[in-house]
Amino acid sequence: MYEVISYEDRKGRCLVDEFLDNLQPKLQAKVEKWIEKLEGEGPNLPRPYADTVRGKIRELRVSFGSNKCRFLYFFFDKKIVITHGFLKKTDKIPAGEIGRAERIMRDFLQRYQGGKIKL
Repeated sequence: MYEVISYEDRKGRCLVDEFLDNLQPKLQAKVEKWIEKLEGEGPNLPRPYADTVRGKIRELRVSFGSNKCRFLYFFFDKKIVITHGFLKKTDKIPAGEIGRAERIMRDFLQRYQGGKIKL
């Protein structure tokens, strides 16, 4: 089993929480259910619910009506670090969202491996 954690920047800001706070309650509940499923299945959560995006970055896909939520994440030991979430409005994931996830992953790894983050 894996542990899902949400990335927090150096100031304690959590993009995942900010995104979730702005969702409708029913969609928020569905997202939480799928995050629990991701926690239980880790890299074995199949398509269409999860997929590899680029390199170590993966996506969790949650749809509710016309809303398509995406959460980008990566694995770190037995942890799944969710970088951020967004509403997907095009067929492809915007390059800016992938770049953001990669920057967050680099920051997380640098801070953790430098001993500044306690897990």
